[in-house]
Amino acid sequence: MKTKAIVFDAYGTLFDVNSAAKKCKDKIGDRWEEFANFWRTTQLEYTWLRSLMNRHKNFWEVTEDSLDKSMRIFKIDKNLKNELLNLYKVLSPYPEVKNVLKNLKKNNFKLAILSNGTPELLKELVNSNSLDNLFDDLFSIEEVKVYKPDSRVYEIPIKRYKIKANEITFLSANTWDVSGGGNYGYNSVWVNRNKSEFDILDYQPNNEINNLTQLLDII
Repeated sequence: MKTKAIVFDAYGTLFDVNSAAKKCKDKIGDRWEEFANFWRTTQLEYTWLRSLMNRHKNFWEVTEDSLDKSMRIFKIDKNLKNELLNLYKVLSPYPEVKNVLKNLKKNNFKLAILSNGTPELLKELVNSNSLDNLFDDLFSIEEVKVYKPDSRVYEIPIKRYKIKANEITFLSANTWDVSGGGNYGYNSVWVNRNKSEFDILDYQPNNEINNLTQLLDII
């Protein structure tokens, strides 16, 4: 099937989730990267657990809860909390993101984000990085009140665009998200920025790239 829409995960795929902690690394100390990874892992675990328990909180609330735990574990000064949260709202995009989106836009693809983030968070992310004019839609799981990789999330763009699942090329740096979209029926592409191993979750992507620039060669 010909691709009709290109849908991106946001966190870790378009935007560097560690960039908030990196900007505070002098205050956090030598373990800033370990702290950032723990924060991210805890954040994801909370989304999955809340989905399983049917105890939904939005992504911003989950981000704050996971930060609270992470700061306790790493004994980070509590006065840093607001600064870290504010920086999370304006995470830095990966260097190639803007150029790749501009190239895809020239070729008249529908471009969208499909994310755990709230509509407000996604809007602020793209606006603060001057990417707002490049996306047709910013899809949030808040439409269905359950987190990825629930199939109801991957159904959101299908309903909006009235196309088939395999007419969507979906990109994520998260292997569980690639598998979630792929098992739903998307043509999922793994953005393997860190030379990781793919999970065994009943899906193997046809394409693996190291950064988004390589998408331009396969789309």
